[in-house]
Amino acid sequence: MDQNGRAVQQAGGEIDTSVPHSARIWNYWLGGKDNYAADREAGEQYRQAFPGIDELARASRYFLVRTIRFLAAEAGVRQFLDVGTGLPTVDNTHEVAQREAPEARVVYVDNDPLVLVHANALLTSSPEGRTSYIEADLRDPATVIAGARETLDLSRPVALILSGVLGHIGNHAEACAIVRGLMSELPSGSYLSHNDGIDENPDTNAAQDDYNDSGAVPYVLRSPEQIRAYYDGLELVPPGVVRINRWRPDVGEAEAPEAAAYGGVGRKP
Repeated sequence: MDQNGRAVQQAGGEIDTSVPHSARIWNYWLGGKDNYAADREAGEQYRQAFPGIDELARASRYFLVRTIRFLAAEAGVRQFLDVGTGLPTVDNTHEVAQREAPEARVVYVDNDPLVLVHANALLTSSPEGRTSYIEADLRDPATVIAGARETLDLSRPVALILSGVLGHIGNHAEACAIVRGLMSELPSGSYLSHNDGIDENPDTNAAQDDYNDSGAVPYVLRSPEQIRAYYDGLELVPPGVVRINRWRPDVGEAEAPEAAAYGGVGRKP
């Protein structure tokens, strides 16, 4: 059950600990404990090929925190749809949003059975706010939106969070269509916060190729131009779609190494 008394949707399958999974590998890079030997092996292989992966994982997390803080504190958003949630860690979406706006509502979406196992950590909420979790696939926007309607009022602005997940969609045109499909169901004044890895660095490209051969769900690195295409039709919040460490960095983050990922925030007119 979630904290509002609704049943959490049951996972569709068992956890296969022999095959690495991106959410668990990401957890490993961030120093978490919710991972298995196959995840650690794949994560370590990636790290050997691209030693900066830990910094990139942290940069992605910091970017997510800054964008949610902006959306809640400056843009006045009170509803968040986080698709491709991953495993709970420090400063989850609802924690950041509800620090700024205790009444904020958050829906988490993922299709990894292990994430569902840990969903209780995502279902805490301020007394004024609300959180829920649904098991659904990014490739099925209709199911995502139907589940979100149970918690969110889709006549009011919603922030769609897509953090490091569109790379799992192999075809770029399909990834663009997924973004358009989700955003089309959200009203004017809604926002997209997104970030994904880019393909500029031979070391990261080689590491990604090895990762994709590990049995995990492949992840496609894309060009900055391809990432900017996700924001077609949206009004970009300054500084636009940029390296994630350059998007409104906090004090002390401005000197961080250049991140091999681009992201930004866009508003639906």
